[in-house]
Parts: sequence; C-alpha cells; structure tokens
Amino acid sequence: MEQTVLIVGAGGQLGQELQRTAAADIQCAPLTRAQLDIADAAAVAKSLASVAPGLVINAAAYTAVDNAESEPEAAARGNAEGPTVLARACVERGIRLIHISTDFVFDGDSSTPYTPESATAPLGEYGRSKLAGENGVQNADPNVLIVRTGWVYSSFGNNFVKTMLRLMSERDELAVVADQVGTPTWAHGLAEAAWAAAGQSQLSGVYHWSDAGVCSWYDFAVAINEEALALGLLSRPVKVRPILAVEYPTPAQRPAYSVLDKTSSWRDFALEGIHWRRQLRAMLIDLKEKTNG
Repeated sequence: MEQTVLIVGAGGQLGQELQRTAAADIQCAPLTRAQLDIADAAAVAKSLASVAPGLVINAAAYTAVDNAESEPEAAARGNAEGPTVLARACVERGIRLIHISTDFVFDGDSSTPYTPESATAPLGEYGRSKLAGENGVQNADPNVLIVRTGWVYSSFGNNFVKTMLRLMSERDELAVVADQVGTPTWAHGLAEAAWAAAGQSQLSGVYHWSDAGVCSWYDFAVAINEEALALGLLSRPVKVRPILAVEYPTPAQRPAYSVLDKTSSWRDFALEGIHWRRQLRAMLIDLKEKTNG
C-alpha cells in the first residue's frame, strides 16, 4: 500500500537524499523552505490538508551556526517555533512526525559517546534553538520521533567535504582544527536511517544517528584529500596541518566532543552502522558521477 510522506526542508542535503532513497511504495511530497514556512500555522495547515500525508519528516532547519549568534530570533523561528507549529498541526490531524535534531544540544565536555538520555547543555544560540525545538515538538506530540545527528555532508548543497575539495584544488596547504572530535554523517545514510525508523511505526522518543567511528575535523580533511586523490577528484596532494580550535576562532563555540552513541538506533532501526570513511568514499564516488554526468 502506497504511503504519502511530506518532506519539509526538501531542498537541503537530507531533504534531497530522502527523495533519492525513498522506497517504491513511498509517494514523496517534497516542500522546500521557500514553498513552506513551518512557523506559519496557516501555511502548514493548508499544506497538510492538500497533501494529506501519513507521515511528515521535518528536515527543515536554520543551520547557520555562526550566524545564529547574531540572529537568535531567526534561529528560534526556524528551529524551535516552526517545528512546534508543525508538531501541533500533525497531532491535530493524527499524522506521525519525525523531527531531525543535532549533536549541538550537548556541551562537548564528555569523553564517552552521548546517549539519547545524556544531559543536554548547548553552548550557543544554534544548539539552544534546536533543543527548544526538541522540547516544543515533544510537548506538542509525545509520540514524535526525534533523530539527532551531526557533521552532515552530501553531494548536494554546501558542506565541509565540498569546501575542502574546493580549497584543496586552490591551495598547497590547509590548517584544520584537530581538537574537535565527532563523527561525519553522509546524508544518504541518514536518509536511509530515517526511512528505516519510519517503517517502525511504534518507535518514538529520541534516537541518535551518524556514521560509525570517530575522528577530528583534521582527520576528516586528511581522509578527504586521500580519497579524492584516489578517485581523481584532486590532481595533487595537499598538506593538511592540524591546529587548535583557539587558533581558528568563530562566533559560535562548538562542542570539543560530539560523538553520538547509536546503539539503540542500530538495534531499533535494524540497521548496521557503516564506518564514516567508507561512507565518505561512497559520497565522493557519487559526486564524481554527478560531475561527470
């Protein structure tokens, strides 16, 4: 039986990968941020009435981490007010909601992976707005499914991997932060996890998803250079120099450690975690095929 799924934030990295990975019995109804402002209750009601979905996946978010420090109202509208409006509308109509959140709800002071039950303590406006969004959707809909992730990249949009490829094609040397540790997440794999979760209608609460393994931004950059060279996406090696975060100041403070514990997701989504380096290679192959195609 075919199911209609409304994908909100369909123009972003995850939104586009959700459309690519949907099963044959899923009818995707994608709406970009320009097509639907989820903080607009009337617009949300109109869209839900028009599409009549059985499931909504909220991949929409204000993701400009540094800009959020000077634009807290915009971050709150996109990450807290909007999701809460959407959740209320879904509850009123009996529609299931999957909401995507972030590792930035944590302060990074841990030395072991954060579980879904770990105490939250965001460091900046972006993390605070995302945590407010989690609380808002849970208060509106106790059955909502929240998936936290981090370090997301794909062949779509702007992200760390594509920025590194551009800089590596232009420069002989790069300096990359080595004392912030987490796990990269290929949006394609995150989309597959979201669809797996969607197939388990009894699931609710908070889950974590990123690829398997751990690295620093420096490690990630070195791997990007090596994998891109092997695939012919770069013509020469580039020296990647490790630096401390204090040597690269940004408006927003970032967690020094944001590794997520995915044990419950691997179990309940019935998915095996794939190492981040293998996923990086797959994304770069995808990017090469798109570029050549």
